[in-house]
Amino acid sequence: MPKETEWIEFKVNNYKPDEIGEYLSALSNSALLHGQPHGYLVFGVDDKTHEIKGTKFRPSEMKVGNEDLEPWLARLLDPRADFKVHSHTTTLGDTVVLLEIGATGRRPIKFKGEAFVRVGSYKKKLKDYPEKERKIWLGTTPLAFEAEFAAEDLDADTVLQLLDYPTVFSSFGLPLPPGKLGVLNQLEDKRLIHKEGDSYSITNAGALLFARWLPEFPTLEAKAVRLIFYRGKGKLETEREITGKKGYVVGFEGLVEYLTDRLPVNEVLGKALREEVKMYPDVAVRELVANALIHQDLTQKGTSPMVEVYQDRIEVTNNGTPLIKPLRFLDEVPRSRNEVLASIMKEAGICEERGSGIDKVIHWSEVYQLPAPSFEEKRDHTVATLYSYRPLNEMTKDERVRACYQHAGLRQVHNERMTNSSLRDRFKISDGNYSKASRIIAETVEAGLIKPYDPENKSNRTKSYVPFWAPGVGEGNPV
Repeated sequence: MPKETEWIEFKVNNYKPDEIGEYLSALSNSALLHGQPHGYLVFGVDDKTHEIKGTKFRPSEMKVGNEDLEPWLARLLDPRADFKVHSHTTTLGDTVVLLEIGATGRRPIKFKGEAFVRVGSYKKKLKDYPEKERKIWLGTTPLAFEAEFAAEDLDADTVLQLLDYPTVFSSFGLPLPPGKLGVLNQLEDKRLIHKEGDSYSITNAGALLFARWLPEFPTLEAKAVRLIFYRGKGKLETEREITGKKGYVVGFEGLVEYLTDRLPVNEVLGKALREEVKMYPDVAVRELVANALIHQDLTQKGTSPMVEVYQDRIEVTNNGTPLIKPLRFLDEVPRSRNEVLASIMKEAGICEERGSGIDKVIHWSEVYQLPAPSFEEKRDHTVATLYSYRPLNEMTKDERVRACYQHAGLRQVHNERMTNSSLRDRFKISDGNYSKASRIIAETVEAGLIKPYDPENKSNRTKSYVPFWAPGVGEGNPV
């Protein structure tokens, strides 16, 4: 090359670890912008004259703290980037070191949480150049995370040892093929493994869903589900913490059973004896855990789906902001960032095909007379919360409004409309306390979450309501 470009950087001995990481981010992002398959960081060459000067930089001998440089860099690049280190010594004894990094494929490459880009011969923060950032997002043609490899260069026996293949076939409702080759062919057909010559690779989807033991796949071990039980209503005292060790499909039933068996119960007095009734509906718990697995952002590092059980609530958290606004989780057309995972988990009967999981959560919360569940976007995470029983007079205004909105949405899903009567039934308000339900409806209308179905109807007794996104009389299709 006659000079430096936006995807090639020349240096001699300036090899500070953080600088290297930032350059790898910048060169990978800039390579994509310029249609280049790779970016290059070259040590031992003068950036003005291109004269070979040689370098003292020895990546294999360098440490950051107690960690070798290369795994340190790989750990802090997000998403995980494929970079290689090449070293060559000339006949004159001058060493040249070249770091080669692939152009980003899914989204801008970050180092320590910050994305960089080359502008001319300068390294800059990508956020200061929104037009370049937009082009990177538009230019990525991702090899989906699910299709990347969790383990490579394996023989057939190792593949069958690592994957719980009998569960694969039972999940798909298929008979187990006779012979090893038949099993492997079917696994490849389901995009769980990939064959190249005589060796096999296991995809991230295959390992995440069907691993016999997830720690066998170091790049995915951090994606295991965590269950944390606290004493009280805060995080001050942990009672127990469990981390899943199996693939999602292999371990799902055991995970849900372990969780629901340890949830609190209520004692109610029957006609003759006291009996225990579960605080939370199993169906709702199951759906929220399945949603967290399916809708997580798998490219995020250092986070995993998490279920936290407190004295008065269950919080289910997945990494990644939702693709649908939380207010529209109910009855919205489902979208998933992990198409392979979603498809397989639906086929395995773990989640709903039609995206009705949240509908079920809200329905069963009403049946159990629980406060309305909440769905929130928090930074880079999505949090769904189930609350333990609390009487209406102990609910806050926001909780009453949320319950009223969800009730109207649930009625809309069933092709019905919310009325004062249906809301009284939802809250178990006596028929004589009509005004209490009216106040909750008025609060929810004022919040802009519901509206009268027919604004011309002035009769309080026959008025009905729909959620803000549903059509009213004369409004045609919903926006």
